[in-house]
Parts: sequence; structure tokens; C-alpha cells
Amino acid sequence: MLSAVTFLADPGAPDAIDRLADTLSALVAGVAAGLVGDAVIVAPPGDAELTAVAEATGATLAAYRGGNPFAAGAALARRDWVLCLEAGDVPADGWIRTLDRFVGTARPGTGLGRLRRPGAGLSARAVARIEARFGARTARAGDVVRRDNLRAGLPFKPRLRVRPLIARIDRA
Repeated sequence: MLSAVTFLADPGAPDAIDRLADTLSALVAGVAAGLVGDAVIVAPPGDAELTAVAEATGATLAAYRGGNPFAAGAALARRDWVLCLEAGDVPADGWIRTLDRFVGTARPGTGLGRLRRPGAGLSARAVARIEARFGARTARAGDVVRRDNLRAGLPFKPRLRVRPLIARIDRA
């Protein structure tokens, strides 16, 4: 099982809660399949509507005060593996089987698994290619990483080897 950590950078944006709802609703299939055990929403503190969404969905709300948001979410995650997402990310068909296989077969020194993000910008895709070759220093949206690696602090020391996964993340 894994924890899903979703980062909402700007809760005040006009469609922010809708994007978050799209991501959380996509995770329901993972909960039903027994893959997703809990959800953590990471956002700047103080939004009443966001608090209501977290309570309604059973997610834990983590206050983001800078740094890597996925490390803040990992502090409240209850499972050994963390799926890092941004609000609006919707895992495409096949993600449950892919992540279940990755989590079930990964050894302690595996590094991290990375879902494809075809909708990412050019710079994000370039960074992903560089990290695939030389290793990742930080967790990004679409990564599946051990909670202990996130809690140990960022940047990762040594760099974590990136294992590309065949599933992808679409944007809502």
C-alpha cells in the first residue's frame, strides 16, 4: 500500500478545488483496489474550503510553509511508499497495476519510480531526462518514493536512481 500526497500550490485560484477534486476522485479506484491506503493534501494554511474538502474525503491536511511539499506530506503519511501528485493530476488507465507491481517488487535501495507526464512542459521533461540518467535529487509530481527517503531530507543523498514506469499521469 501507499500514501497519496497531493500538492495544491494556490488554493485561492478559481479552479483549484475542482482540480483537487479531480485528483482525489481518481484515487478512489486505487483505494478500492487496496493500493492507496491514505491521502494527504499539502497546501498553504488557512483555507476553509480546503479544510472542508479534506474532512469530506477523509484526507489529512498538511500545512505547506516552503521547501519541498512532498516532504511535508510524507511527515503525515502512514504508508511506506508515497505517490507524489499535484492538484489536477489524474493517473491514466493501468496505474494501479503498475504501481502495485513496482511497490511489491522494489528492494530497499530501489530509488524511486516515475510515472510519465506527457502534459509537462519542455523544461520539466528535460529535467526528467537528466534525472533518469544521473539520478533524482528531489521528489517531483509523478514520483513513487519511500517515505523514509522524503523524511530524511532533501536533496536526496546520494541521488536516487529513477526507474521509469509505464503508466502516465494526465492533467484534468
